[in-house]
Amino acid sequence: MFYRLISIIGGLIFVAVLFALVWFFCRKFLEHHGVQQNLSDRTMVLATWTFAGISVGLVFAVAGAFVLGPWAFYRTLRGHGVPVSDGAAVWWGFAIVVASLGLTALGFFGFLVAVGAY
Repeated sequence: MFYRLISIIGGLIFVAVLFALVWFFCRKFLEHHGVQQNLSDRTMVLATWTFAGISVGLVFAVAGAFVLGPWAFYRTLRGHGVPVSDGAAVWWGFAIVVASLGLTALGFFGFLVAVGAY
C-alpha cells in the first residue's frame, strides 16, 4: 500500500515536471524567434495549450499525444504572430512534445526503479 501511495505522489510530481518541461521548451522557442513583448504570458498560453493537447492525446491513445500536442502548439503559435512557417511550427511542436515526454518518461521510469515498483 505504501508503494502505491509513493507511486501516485511520484506520478503527480512528474505531471508537474512534464508541464514545466513544456513551458521551458516553449519559452526557449519564443526567445529563439525574437519574441520579447509579454514573453511570460505568451509562454504560459503556448505551454498550457500544448500540454492540454498532450494530455488529451495521452488519454485516448498514447500516439495521440504526438499528434494533438504539436497541433495545439501550431494553432496557438499562429495566434501569437511569430514569424515561423507552418511546417516549421509543426515540427518545433513535435520536437517539444517528444523532448518533454521523453525526459519525463525516463525520469518516471528511474523513479519506479528506485522505489522498487519496476
